[in-house]
Amino acid sequence: MMSSERNSEQAPLLADDARDDEADSVEDAPQANGTVSKQEKPRIWLRKSWNWLLNNLMTATIILLLLGGLIALLVYFAVGFLVAYNQDSGESDPEVPDTICLTPACVIAASKLLENMSPRYRTIDPCHDFDQFVCEGWQEKHDLRADQGGAFTGSVMAEDSQQILRHVLESPYSVNDYKIETDSSPKRDIFEKLQTAYDACMDEEIIREVGSTPLLNVLRKVEELFPAERPDSGFFAARKDNEQVSLFSKDSNRLSKTLTYLTSIGVDPLILFYVTADDKDPDVVVPFLVAPRQPGLPTKEYYKNPELVARYAKTIGQVLEALLAEAKSDSRPLAGVWTQISTKSAELVERIVVLESKLAQATPDEEDANDVTKYYNPMDLDQLTGLFPQLSVQYLISTLAPADFKLEKLIVGSPSYIKTLSEILRETSAEALQAYFVWKTVQAYAYRVESDAIKPLKRFNNELLGKDPDASEERWRTCIRVADNGLGWILSKFFVEKAFSEEAKHFGDQIVSEIKVQFIKKLEGAEWMSKDVRELGIEKVHNIIQKIGYPTKSPDIRDSAALREYYADVNISSTAFFENALSIAKFAIKRECSALGKPTNRDEWAMTADTVNAYYNPAGNEIVFPAGIMQAPVFYDPSIPQYLSYGAFGSVSGHELSHAFDSMGRHYDETGNYTDWWDNSTVEAFKEKAECFINQYHEFTVPNPNGKPLHVNGRLTLGENIADAGGVNAAFAAWKDAEVIEPGQLLPGLQTFTKEQVFFISYANWWCGKVRPETAVNLVYRDPHAPTRARILGTMANSPDFKRSFSVSSFSGPVLPNPSSVSS
Repeated sequence: MMSSERNSEQAPLLADDARDDEADSVEDAPQANGTVSKQEKPRIWLRKSWNWLLNNLMTATIILLLLGGLIALLVYFAVGFLVAYNQDSGESDPEVPDTICLTPACVIAASKLLENMSPRYRTIDPCHDFDQFVCEGWQEKHDLRADQGGAFTGSVMAEDSQQILRHVLESPYSVNDYKIETDSSPKRDIFEKLQTAYDACMDEEIIREVGSTPLLNVLRKVEELFPAERPDSGFFAARKDNEQVSLFSKDSNRLSKTLTYLTSIGVDPLILFYVTADDKDPDVVVPFLVAPRQPGLPTKEYYKNPELVARYAKTIGQVLEALLAEAKSDSRPLAGVWTQISTKSAELVERIVVLESKLAQATPDEEDANDVTKYYNPMDLDQLTGLFPQLSVQYLISTLAPADFKLEKLIVGSPSYIKTLSEILRETSAEALQAYFVWKTVQAYAYRVESDAIKPLKRFNNELLGKDPDASEERWRTCIRVADNGLGWILSKFFVEKAFSEEAKHFGDQIVSEIKVQFIKKLEGAEWMSKDVRELGIEKVHNIIQKIGYPTKSPDIRDSAALREYYADVNISSTAFFENALSIAKFAIKRECSALGKPTNRDEWAMTADTVNAYYNPAGNEIVFPAGIMQAPVFYDPSIPQYLSYGAFGSVSGHELSHAFDSMGRHYDETGNYTDWWDNSTVEAFKEKAECFINQYHEFTVPNPNGKPLHVNGRLTLGENIADAGGVNAAFAAWKDAEVIEPGQLLPGLQTFTKEQVFFISYANWWCGKVRPETAVNLVYRDPHAPTRARILGTMANSPDFKRSFSVSSFSGPVLPNPSSVSS
């Protein structure tokens, strides 16, 4: 684009030059009567001006320099006016001009913070409502789209990253664009694979033309594996005891085969099976068997709402009947329970919902599902078989794991759930189970098809989160996410090359290292810990592995040949979007299970590099910060005053490191082993402090559509709230040390605030957001993170540095959410 613009500007200039040369040869080309025509006057004036310029080059240069200086002076006074305008009335700037950073990067960073702050920030007490103080402008500027349940600074950053990736995927491959590797062949191959997956998702015409056919083919497979036809009986005839035995006998193994197949394509109807490091032996990989994280409705609490459950049941009936109708239109109609669904659908749907409700109530509470002291229950094969005789775990393992793997133990997340599941299955007919498996498959793959039959489910899901019932996000956003889920490391490669630098990687590494130093200092002064626990804690901090930006092993995303090999088993077609999803799901579970019988691969990452997030892995004792979160307004170029990066990214870093000592991380020692390394006095002191967090955050509420505010679950969010407090504390201390070595300048328009105050403004700016009430309720039930407003107010209430920076004599503590922060 740039080159074409230059060419279009040069052409007329060259033409004018040619005419001027011709005019010189005839002494300005006067008319025969000695007069000059109106058409010639402008041309002659231009020629004379040009000749004067050539003859007075030095003079012209001086004039241009003077003009440039005058412009620079005007800009300087304009910035000074902006600075003065943002000061409180009657105040004068105590700083001299050279203490203010006036680079374009600083001006942009400052303007973004000012845009997000309340237009009334001069009249708002930041000590009472720092969320409104920092974020009211953000909330006014960001309207939720019809397809959004909520948004915050991080989700906006993620969408900015999506724009970068969209540009990559919608442009032709060019060797000149990517110069890291000299051999472009592997790189071209992985780019084409990624682009093919994206294009297949974007081709809505073909997807609509295919309709529900590929989904129906999967449902037929479920029917084949778990048949429910009984020609000699009625639709819901009573089952005999021997038929129940036959249903789950190891000879036919129908349930085991069905669950194994569904697991292989990413569907988890009764159990969730996955593979990861053993908490008590983190160098060994073991299988886990836990309750599904979402029974059907988002959480178990939703099943207590009769009106909602009735709407859900109606949706199930509409979808199944519509799918049956579409199946009848081809040459392979569905069999089994479908043969009578049009006349018995109400009974069948009721059985599905009753089964789901029973399973949901048996699942552990969210806080228990995330508590290692409750989910870590090792068993051998015989023990699990005694608990859950209907499932052949041996068949599941032998099908999914490497052939030479010998199962010695697996971790059962909730033995009480597994036992109840076994009891529920004894009371459930084959027809109801088959229909349930079908419904779980439909839910899992609903967004991989375009069919009228699926529309009621999509509408229902939107309504659950308070969205417009018929809303759908822009297709390209969906397809970026699909590509990221399936070929994420290839996508990461191109994102890093476009949006991340080695300088940023080094600066991020520096901040994280400095945060670790502060944690050691804090531990040294933690009198509530015993001496032995403090020393072990310090050793744990020294042992924490920090991963910054992107992986360089397993896979090394810089190596295109390695990425090509990594995804060799993923089959991608430009015309088979649904089949691509199946191939990706099978690849994911196969790769995961391939780790069984091998030492834990500590080089692997759990997030792709473009992800706007970070995490702490307790079994690996590692903190990981993908390149996606290392972007403004969380992470800034080192040339920008560093209190901005420390305030946001530094606090994120400290947050993840704090997880090593929160309600979960405290159970893991310096090598990542789940063990009791805290003595009783330290544990009791911790519990006392934790109870304060629990009570504090319970006071926060979100609006509930039923009119009764819903309180935040202080126990579910305990670990994250502790991490927020510890993260800000460590980040502030790390910045203060860095400030001594290299003092940062003030920002234009913000110099009425101290650097300390802008540090906290930067922190809170990361959490600016808004959410629909329905989505807020969903998050309170299942998200271990507190609402973003609480993450600002609660964290500031717990920060002595914040109180000193804003001269707070008494902090009012948490207040009820402002309606503007929770509405669309």
